Amino acid sequence: MSETAEPSLIARREGIAGTLLMNRPRALNALDLPMIRAFAAAIADWRDDAAVRLVVLEGAGGRAFCAGGDVRAVRAAAIAGDRAAVEAFFSEEYAVNTGIATFPKPWVSLIDGVCMGGGIGVAVHNGPRVVTEHALVAMPETAIALFPDVGTSYVLPRLPGAIGTWLALTGARLTGADSVHAGLATHFVPRAKLADLRAALVAEGAEVVAGFAEAPLEASFAAHRAAIDRCFGQGSVAAILAALDAEGTEWAAAQAAILRRMSPTSLCVSLELLQRGAAQDLAGCLATELALTRVVVNDHPDFAEGVRSVLVDKDGAPKWQPASIEDVDPTAIAAMFR
Repeated sequence: MSETAEPSLIARREGIAGTLLMNRPRALNALDLPMIRAFAAAIADWRDDAAVRLVVLEGAGGRAFCAGGDVRAVRAAAIAGDRAAVEAFFSEEYAVNTGIATFPKPWVSLIDGVCMGGGIGVAVHNGPRVVTEHALVAMPETAIALFPDVGTSYVLPRLPGAIGTWLALTGARLTGADSVHAGLATHFVPRAKLADLRAALVAEGAEVVAGFAEAPLEASFAAHRAAIDRCFGQGSVAAILAALDAEGTEWAAAQAAILRRMSPTSLCVSLELLQRGAAQDLAGCLATELALTRVVVNDHPDFAEGVRSVLVDKDGAPKWQPASIEDVDPTAIAAMFR
């Protein structure tokens, strides 16, 4: 149950729609296991229900769509040696991602506020995906020594150029307009129109989205598109850093500085995962991700340290093992994909 004693996911039938409200506003609607299980129940209930012609997904509270999975709880389980709890969280979350991807009706996500990690996972595999000017979209996993999961190892390699690798490794934060240009969102609708859009969706269906959409502003990363492809299209993290250093620009130096703050192991794992994901279907990517969680979360010290640094103690001073890209053993990275 949420802080309001209501369910953490409120499922209703409104008009021709099934509506879902992620309802943990004080936790920025982070996905916990009860919410994940409620998603699974709604998918099962509505999949073959002819009266439900679409699903409309939102986040409560006005600040966030969904800030991701509840990784603090995952960390606590891992520290306690509760591998079954870690397995349950990720396996059930990824099953929901699959359920959304294979849901035979439009799954309309209204992304107004923070949407990160697992929040992207409950939106990106179906559509339309609507963003407002208040949307903030990111995959920040390398900062906590995880990796792009929830099926994004399938999605990110298929974005234009090397945008997906740039987003995965740096955790770059996109505006709503940026998200449309990057390919993570499908439509830009100003917040002022969102209530009217929602009313039209439950009355008429997903086809109304285009009529509410507006052309997004130019992407904030537009001036750096060529550099993103040049640098983040390299085949290794070391080569990406070398290419950024060779650019000689303020933007490239900032990207290199970000990378050097991230978990070196996580950077190498994430790049390898995306390279593999480019040749896999979504089911294969999710299977690879699930197998990888067992190693990264339970067996490598960086995940617990990253979550501690970012979300528990919030000191921004993680002590990574190993501490530098140069010290990462490629054989050890390959062994994590077992």
